Amino acid sequence: MSSRVSGDLEKEEEEEEEEEEEESFNPTEVKMSQIVMPCHSNHRQELSVGQLLKWMDSTACLSAERHAVSPCVTASMDDIHFEHTISVGQVVNIKAKVNRAFNTSMEVGIQVSCEDLFSDRHWRVCLAYATFVTQRTNTGKKVILKPIVPHTQKEQVEYSVAAERRRVRMVHDDIIKELLSNGSIQQADNSTVGNAVPAERTRVESVELVLPPHANHQVNTFGGQIMAWMVNVAMIAASRLCQAHPTLRSIDMFTFRGPSQIGDRLLLRAIVNNAFKNSIEVGVRAEAYQEEGHNRHINSAFMTFEVLDNHGMPCTLPRIRPEPLEGERRFQEAIARKKIRLDRKYIISRKQSEVPLSVPWDPTNQVRLYTLEQKSMLSFRVESEVDVPAHRAFCLLAELGNRPSWDTHYQKCELIHRVDDDDFLYRVVTPSVHHRGVGSTTSASPDEGILQDFILLASKRKPCGSGDPYVIALRSVSLPTHPPTEGYNRGEVLCAGFTILETKNNMSLISYYNQASPEVLPYISTDIAGLSSSFYHIFCSCSQYLTRNKEQSGSEEQTGQYQATNTDSPTCDSEADSLSVGLYSTHL
Repeated sequence: MSSRVSGDLEKEEEEEEEEEEEESFNPTEVKMSQIVMPCHSNHRQELSVGQLLKWMDSTACLSAERHAVSPCVTASMDDIHFEHTISVGQVVNIKAKVNRAFNTSMEVGIQVSCEDLFSDRHWRVCLAYATFVTQRTNTGKKVILKPIVPHTQKEQVEYSVAAERRRVRMVHDDIIKELLSNGSIQQADNSTVGNAVPAERTRVESVELVLPPHANHQVNTFGGQIMAWMVNVAMIAASRLCQAHPTLRSIDMFTFRGPSQIGDRLLLRAIVNNAFKNSIEVGVRAEAYQEEGHNRHINSAFMTFEVLDNHGMPCTLPRIRPEPLEGERRFQEAIARKKIRLDRKYIISRKQSEVPLSVPWDPTNQVRLYTLEQKSMLSFRVESEVDVPAHRAFCLLAELGNRPSWDTHYQKCELIHRVDDDDFLYRVVTPSVHHRGVGSTTSASPDEGILQDFILLASKRKPCGSGDPYVIALRSVSLPTHPPTEGYNRGEVLCAGFTILETKNNMSLISYYNQASPEVLPYISTDIAGLSSSFYHIFCSCSQYLTRNKEQSGSEEQTGQYQATNTDSPTCDSEADSLSVGLYSTHL
């Protein structure tokens, strides 16, 4: 964590506060404010992360119980990224509220900010999402939760995305297993590195006795207390590797596997799983046991540390030599977790730039979706690697008239005018889009007879030099000879197109770009899964189209005449279809 607070961050926090003032009262919202005392701090006079986790868990639990009207326990915690530190004398402000209730579980959003009482500055520390479950009644029955009714646009966004976050939690472990089994993770061998530190040197083992002060009001060990103990042993393990005082940067998603009560002994084990250039992953395992009986696995967590220099920049860290068998497994899994860590950042904030959204994972044919939000404009980039030479992919995609054969959202595409060898004017017809309500969009049904058309300037450019991509750019233009006509809604493409970059083994990296208008933003924000699914199916169809036509003769490419083979496009659900159309268009 860095203690530096930029002016842009302060401005962003002020804007968020203004938005919060406009929001209606949420009955599940709970707030906690704590001034950081020396007893809460570490050796650097900064708030201990373990203490912060206790406060966060307590606030979230109170919010969950306010909604459930029954005792609740922490089931899991999503990724937590700590952006800044908090010093002694500053104030920690924590706000928690239930985003969505499912059957017997609910998601609680937790916002942590810091306040400097002397300079009147405020900044965000972290944003987290915890899952809480209700405890059974005395008769053993489950408590069925009442649904959450969002009242503001911001609450509607959180309500909708909560379902996608829940899906990510359920497939998290499977994704790591699939990455490892499919060979998507590059095998690294540190055994030959002369200065590599043996992993067993970082091993830490500690026992804690659960006393009444460590329990919550349900006489179970407080989840925040368990997390604090785990952070402590992880910090020691990381310090043994780097021989310095590390800073906890993030905690990966973790799940509580079972309860612990007063009188339990908690056995905490930690070891460095992997050391990257500027970060360390430490794995921690917590087990509970009584004087008699076997150990019960309570929780496992993976924490990422950094070592900062005097200027607040990450230092280069020593390499680690994993233990045989289990150590090598943990070593490779750490690489997999690092690979997917950025893929889950879109859950943390919709305003982060270049953040991958959730897509169906297929290591042999990845489709990656990125977003960049600037004021009222949302830009997209979709990437996919295909087994087609770059020059051939360029020739096929530049012929816009063939697009209806692989893109289900292009019903018709006719050439209006050939400006020169590299620039063309087209009229494109697609299904129309209309709003069903706030944050919802759908395609018009065929019997309504409503279509949307565009006048597009398509420009193609070959690489100027080695390493440059092929470029196909699309932009709406107005033509006096083709004014809006009755029966069609005239739309516009603000900026769109393809770049095709030659990669190894004569393959191509295809990137599609588009800018979405403000009218489309509410729906995109509330249907991330549909957005991912739509682009995934379209790019699968595009890949099939390119593969089937990659072997055509070079003479056809030189003359510009392409008789492409038609491909069957995968069928997308109606919401995904309408979304992709919305990305192409803006209502005038």
